[in-house]
Amino acid sequence: MRLAVIIGSTRHGRFGPTVAHWLATQAAKQFTVDLIDLADADLPTALPDTDDPVPAEVAVLAPRLTAADAFAVVTPEINSSFPAALKTALDWYYEEWHAKPVAVVSYGRESGGLLATAQLRQVFAELQAVTIRNTVTLPCYWEHFTADGSWPRPAAGYEAQAKLMLDQLTWWAQALRDARTKHPYQH
Repeated sequence: MRLAVIIGSTRHGRFGPTVAHWLATQAAKQFTVDLIDLADADLPTALPDTDDPVPAEVAVLAPRLTAADAFAVVTPEINSSFPAALKTALDWYYEEWHAKPVAVVSYGRESGGLLATAQLRQVFAELQAVTIRNTVTLPCYWEHFTADGSWPRPAAGYEAQAKLMLDQLTWWAQALRDARTKHPYQH
């Protein structure tokens, strides 16, 4: 099964790639991982009319999303929400998300990104994707590095959270892939 791990922040000095690489390592035990960095995707921020041609940047990313059996979104919480670049990516695509499971790994101050996660659940429901219950939440994430900057401190317990989340994601990915194969998703 294929998992697209999406780095939702494009901000300079961002923490997302650190988390995404750690998650990709954990997920590689169960999935073939495609790491998608929205900073590299460089999606246009203005959405066109429905009759306009699809921009090249959008067309390049579409097959990678289509090929995924599941998604894991790595996002910071910014102003009690998720980043604009992630919203842009969600809005450019539609059928690519349908009937597929989504896990969220969030980070932030004391809440660890829970508000961003809650809002993503609403958006993914509109995109006809299924967010799984368990998440990995990283409150005050800067405190969980070792002195050499490696991620995370063993006592943080994030490996156990990730394993539970990825086990659930695997179950949903298999179940929904089987369902899409037997009965193509009608929207």
